[in-house]
Amino acid sequence: MRTEVVSEPGRPDRPNEDFAAVAVPASGQGGCLIVLDGVTPPATGTGCLHSVPWFTARLGGRLTELTVSAPDLTLREILRRAIARTADAHASTCDLSHSRTPQATVVLARWLRDAVEYLVLSDSVLLVERADGSVVPVLDDRLARLPRSALATDALVDATLRNKEGGFFTAAADPSVAGRAVTGTLPRDEVRALAALTDGAARWVETFGEGDWAQCLALVRKEGARGLVERVRALETADHRERARLGRSKTHDDATVVYAEL
Repeated sequence: MRTEVVSEPGRPDRPNEDFAAVAVPASGQGGCLIVLDGVTPPATGTGCLHSVPWFTARLGGRLTELTVSAPDLTLREILRRAIARTADAHASTCDLSHSRTPQATVVLARWLRDAVEYLVLSDSVLLVERADGSVVPVLDDRLARLPRSALATDALVDATLRNKEGGFFTAAADPSVAGRAVTGTLPRDEVRALAALTDGAARWVETFGEGDWAQCLALVRKEGARGLVERVRALETADHRERARLGRSKTHDDATVVYAEL
């Protein structure tokens, strides 16, 4: 089995808000991968005493422990319990009802003897390479389907769309959001490899159009997870002057890639 994990902050003077983990074997067989993309907080605050890295480290740690130790739990139940435990850790000190309380996207995959299970919440992506060589992206595309006019300002998004019906959902303080995640199960012998990418790494496809998802996974296999991140960084740097044209709010974003050949 080959596994790789690369996670790089968007700026050297800011902490990385992503989380990544691989556990092999899980519960004596199989394994799991986890990727979280922490939502960068606004300058106006989050109602929380803690940073986004504090949140993603704790949520990611709880997801890892539960996914490894509890094969009887569904991935939705694992996410629900992990969110609840993380919320309990700072409910007495922070306003968890604040729309920008620390939160993150989630990719979670677990492979056991006979099955591969997956869960995706918000705009990170899981790539599944099938036994026939085809690549299927698992996407929660609710944010991408929203009209640009609805995303005009952070205040508008927070008031009308963030973790609201008709909008999009992230893992924050409400455990019930686990029921909104995209989930599925595939036979183990039909899956060759998995790759989980935060949107900072997925820019190679989604922003710069350098290739499709199958070509992206092929690049990771050939050049490694580090190779994909380095290519994204080169594209971002070359395109720095055209950020406004492409609608990117950041020159560089935290970029995380986890790859596992099963």
